[in-house]
Amino acid sequence: SSFMLNFIHLVSVAALVFAVGAKAAPPPTWQSGRDLTPVFDTAVTRRLAIPAEEAAAYGQRLDATFAQGGVVLARAQYVLLVDRSPQVQAVFVYWRDEQGGWHLIGAAPVSTGSRGGFEHFITPLGVFAHTTAHPDFRAEGTVNEFGVRGYGVKGMRVFDFGWVPAERSWGSGGVSLMRLQMHATDPKLLEPRLGEPASKGCIRIPADLNRLIDRYGLLDADYEAGLAQGKSYWVLLPDRSPTPWSGRYLVVVDSQRATRPAWVTRPAATKRPAGSASATGSAHC
Repeated sequence: SSFMLNFIHLVSVAALVFAVGAKAAPPPTWQSGRDLTPVFDTAVTRRLAIPAEEAAAYGQRLDATFAQGGVVLARAQYVLLVDRSPQVQAVFVYWRDEQGGWHLIGAAPVSTGSRGGFEHFITPLGVFAHTTAHPDFRAEGTVNEFGVRGYGVKGMRVFDFGWVPAERSWGSGGVSLMRLQMHATDPKLLEPRLGEPASKGCIRIPADLNRLIDRYGLLDADYEAGLAQGKSYWVLLPDRSPTPWSGRYLVVVDSQRATRPAWVTRPAATKRPAGSASATGSAHC
């Protein structure tokens, strides 16, 4: 019947939007960077509902942080913003249009650096470029001595931003270099705890957001430039679907909120894995 044919068509289209380990398709044509919003809403399950006034305020923070860092965005592109405030712990995906306006695509909980653990850093503030100078890699999916998959399941992309100065949160404090990465985490033990500081300084994100950033090349401007010059990168998926607005910037801010906003979801009250925040070391970034 026509009803069944329409139903099957709708199911097929929905399945193409995003699927773990399967090919996914972008909208038929990219008219605007905002076309990624329904894809985000379908693909990312751990989403945060950001009020319009908050989205606008974080857009202003982006402008201020880029200006402070002396970074000029010359074209439309995607940018990732992280608020490391313990009361927020969230990542925001923005699209900057040709006129310099910011459009929130979606947001999700994260975990940034926690205090007190040996070799733990406070996730640094500022603008960080994602370049081919510090090649990404993919998780092997193996577990450590605590049974934790620190980078998530096999195949998850680890976005590398290189060595950056950061505040030590152990011993007498001070500043030294840490390797800033953004990556997925153990899906059972740690992903439910996203929304609280818990890492050694890196930024942990939901696995389905990791896949979306990876598949649609949101931070791959430098990789796209290399591909245009005939270079190849093993880390790129063969079935990726980059948009015309690949960016390269991760921005980290601290809103220094005294209370948790209503739109921030509290992490699940799950048991902490052994070694996750011990005085003698951490099991994972």
